[in-house]
Amino acid sequence: MIHDPAEPQPAAAEPSADAPATAPATPAAEPYLPAEAQDIDAATASLAVEEDDDSRLPEAEDEPAAEQPAQQAAGPMAVGRSAIARAVRLAPTSPGVYRMLNEGRDVLYVGKAKNVKKRLASYARPTGQVLRIARMIALTVEVEVISTTTETEALLLEANLIKQLRPRFNVQLRDDKSFPYILITGDHWAPQILKHRGAQSRPGRYFGPFASAGAVNRTITALQRAFLVRSCTDSFFESRTRPCLLYQIRRCAGPCTGEVDFPGYSELVREATDFLSGRSRAVKQLLAAEMEKASGELEFETAALYRDRLAALSAIQSQQGINPRTVEEADVFAIHQDGGYSCVEVFFFRTGQNWGNRAYFPRAEKTFTPEEVLGAFVAQFYDDKPPPKLILLSHEIEETELLTDALCVKAGRKVEVQVPKRGEKKELVAHAQTNAREALGRKLADTATQARLLENLASTLGLPKVPQRIEVYDNSHIQGTNAVGAMIVAGPDGFIKNQYRKFNIRSEGLTPGDDYAMMREVLQRRFKRLVTPPAEGDAPTKPKDDDVPQWPDLVIIDGGRGQLNAAREALAGIGLTDQVTLLGVAKGPDRDAGRETLFLPDRDAIKLEPRDPVLYFIQRLRDEAHRFVIGSHRTLRKKDIREAGLQEIPGIGPTRKRALLLHFGTLKEIERASMTDLGKVPGISAESARRIFEFFHARPD
Repeated sequence: MIHDPAEPQPAAAEPSADAPATAPATPAAEPYLPAEAQDIDAATASLAVEEDDDSRLPEAEDEPAAEQPAQQAAGPMAVGRSAIARAVRLAPTSPGVYRMLNEGRDVLYVGKAKNVKKRLASYARPTGQVLRIARMIALTVEVEVISTTTETEALLLEANLIKQLRPRFNVQLRDDKSFPYILITGDHWAPQILKHRGAQSRPGRYFGPFASAGAVNRTITALQRAFLVRSCTDSFFESRTRPCLLYQIRRCAGPCTGEVDFPGYSELVREATDFLSGRSRAVKQLLAAEMEKASGELEFETAALYRDRLAALSAIQSQQGINPRTVEEADVFAIHQDGGYSCVEVFFFRTGQNWGNRAYFPRAEKTFTPEEVLGAFVAQFYDDKPPPKLILLSHEIEETELLTDALCVKAGRKVEVQVPKRGEKKELVAHAQTNAREALGRKLADTATQARLLENLASTLGLPKVPQRIEVYDNSHIQGTNAVGAMIVAGPDGFIKNQYRKFNIRSEGLTPGDDYAMMREVLQRRFKRLVTPPAEGDAPTKPKDDDVPQWPDLVIIDGGRGQLNAAREALAGIGLTDQVTLLGVAKGPDRDAGRETLFLPDRDAIKLEPRDPVLYFIQRLRDEAHRFVIGSHRTLRKKDIREAGLQEIPGIGPTRKRALLLHFGTLKEIERASMTDLGKVPGISAESARRIFEFFHARPD
């Protein structure tokens, strides 16, 4: 529970150790202004840095700030120290988590401490702070404290709050994807193997995590070849009267139609489970023995089947690259820093097999050391996923013992955190370190290229400055139905996918297919939130990432002069006539890429050479917006179709609908079927099959 700062506090009594404390700042003698506007002394003059670009801080920022006489302390530093000093008086001496807030009540920093009072007191001292901490103090006007029972609990809470609040002065793990798993279901007599994301609520055995969906799909395909376990849905399984194509190509044993009996299929499932559980050598030895036995009995077709299954298992292990000999279950973390960026490469080893790797680029200021970044990263990484038995790190982190205790509590079993010095574990960390270095090199090259493209874009379009935030808008619909608009965002580091937005078009009386009206609605809904102040008592609207400005430097519209004029009208209607730079991108003749025309308000059209890098960059932005809006439209349309059933398809009555469902089992399978498969359904003619296929696969505008 967080204490309400508006609640009166007793003046003399100390709060109990288990109660949260909140210390609002005392009113300053002068109104609070941002650090850039303050006339402060030489020791803090360098605080006048753009708040939204920490990456441009000079390398010397990790040096301690010079001491300043007490009589010189004024302005924001005095406000911050006053707020922290009041928090010190109210803070408990027990473990806890503290949050530093700015004037707008945005969280600047989340920290934990074994003794909260002692930790906050270190911020209140007038000297010896590094510049990063000094900047944070200068922006602080309030401190909130939450007491915890143990320091381990404080670490877990800190990691959770950092991921949730994204404070600008913390190391932040930027990850918007959950890891995929392989699931062998346990709620059917013939278990199914499938890819799974999200909550593990369905009965069965889960194996993972895998680094990517592609790694899961490749593994499942190979497992089907090796163990012949079904991958179809239960409804499809129950509706079969004859084996499907997967049985014909030897990727399924055909339990749906009795091609394999229950004990035989159960044995296949057990072998697949054993293989994924790490007993791959025993499984391969068993298959090899069965192959030799069948060959000795002159059952060559059976021997060939076992041979193919062994080859599939070998393919799984060969595709996984480096496989450890002595490490059964571990995650490997290696960090590399260069050019003001940090890259953490993570490898996943389960059941003695390499299940893939992924590179992360956490947000952290240059002043953070590799050890600090890695320690914060690992704590946040396991906030929403179970840790393995062993975690290998490339650097010694400060609180290894505390992190180990926290992960043991979270996992409910023993977890080890090691920095190996020799042997195979050291080789695994070195391999991850090499990958981290190479991934960061690619990142820096991409960033440099992106910076040059943005500079060339500003020069080509005559923009007053290099854009730091570009928003691209597009619409999608089919004859006005399921209309949806979308916005994608790009900046110096590429696409900012966690700030993408979609807009379900909801204007009443909208003419079907009126792209101009759709664009006006999308832009009005987007920008009204920026120009309309929040109502009293409402929290101000802000982007998900505090380090990205919400106002765009350039807005790109997918369309020609007409769409551009519609966008201008929409912005003029909310008082933004000339405050937003607009660019329309019209497709070339016959919709040819490379022959686009660019439109700017009150200027002649611009035609760039087909191989101009700026034109290619604009095409990439436009195509990404198109990809995102098409995906959003399809999701909306599929939901609409599944809710409506087959009644909306012209010429499909109850009899044909029943025939389709009996043949395919589910609406999803009907949607995935080809025209040839649809035509094989009794009562479905070639023309009906074409109409059904086009209904599900119509191309949106």
